Amino acid sequence: MLRKWEKLPENMQTDEVRRYYDILKKKRAALFFKRCFDIAVSAVMLLLLSPVFLILAIVIKLDSRGPVFYRQVRVTSYGRQFRIFKFRTMVTGADKGSHVTVKGDSRVTRVGRFLRKFRLDELSQLIDVFRGTMTFVGTRPEALKYVEHYTPEMMATLLLPAGVTSAASILYKDEAELLSAADDADAVYISDILPAKMKYNLREIEKFGFFRDIKIMFMTVLAVLGKDFEDDLAKEDPESIKTSEEARV
Repeated sequence: MLRKWEKLPENMQTDEVRRYYDILKKKRAALFFKRCFDIAVSAVMLLLLSPVFLILAIVIKLDSRGPVFYRQVRVTSYGRQFRIFKFRTMVTGADKGSHVTVKGDSRVTRVGRFLRKFRLDELSQLIDVFRGTMTFVGTRPEALKYVEHYTPEMMATLLLPAGVTSAASILYKDEAELLSAADDADAVYISDILPAKMKYNLREIEKFGFFRDIKIMFMTVLAVLGKDFEDDLAKEDPESIKTSEEARV
């Protein structure tokens, strides 16, 4: 639920964040149903997908040495840090380098490439949704090193829990390919990709609604199966799509 303004971290009590806070404050009912939906659906999906979890755990362990889950520290609502649940797709120790992945990244395992292609590595984030550190639809959780580069306005995305999916993640589902030609993937991500994605994330706060979340979830499934939603998103927000195209150059 949305905290009282005076209970926000000091670095979020700014004029830039206040605009988005006031929008969400008027949508408390939608926020309540959002959390109820997260708990109910994640609980059912965890139960139904438990056999899939077991299979994925086995193939990950057979493919390479290391733990089943990758538990990197990420940032969620109000700047809280948490250890995300992701099925491991890289060799152990891969996070000592860049936290962004490029096309053909040698750190990705054979099974990991398959899991990433169909976003199966993110199924385990159902655990995070159930425990409240994440939600189904919201700004993707960033590592602390990237959050440190947030502008005052970007901090508004931390008014809500980090999400499994979002409009930005649908548009940038091929992010690894966009970064593959960069000499310094981290620098390009911070200077170009992150600001472009954040324009989408901030506009999603403006448009926030329970049924819009449902729409984004269905769009995500179709995007994983190959459907391109760039034109649809352009119709909703031409300015944002222009920004995303500039970031791809």
